[in-house]
Amino acid sequence: MALVGKQYINKSGDSEFNNKRRQTRKEIFLSRMNELMPWDQLEAVIEPFYPKLGNGRRPYPLSTMFRIHCMKHWYNMSDPAMEDALCEITSMRLFADLSLDNPIPDHTSIFDFVLAWG
Repeated sequence: MALVGKQYINKSGDSEFNNKRRQTRKEIFLSRMNELMPWDQLEAVIEPFYPKLGNGRRPYPLSTMFRIHCMKHWYNMSDPAMEDALCEITSMRLFADLSLDNPIPDHTSIFDFVLAWG
């Protein structure tokens, strides 16, 4: 799933999302943040500290985890609440480039993301 222009393009498992007629406030907000945030520059700062493949289990992509981290703070969510939101709220899953076809980061992975570079 990817944001193209102001619309999300669905990769697979969230087909109900494609049939909606209007955008929710959450979708509008996430779309706007996607446009405003200098994602590449911010990720470049974090990347040297982010775990690499081969040091334990395969890490989620940095961009996915960073977007989850941002949403967690924008919506004032705990790690377990963010995990639940990713499972339940399609727009958040799409913003983080996740699909129900693949594993969703659990609350420990979300917590460990900050420990890796914070």
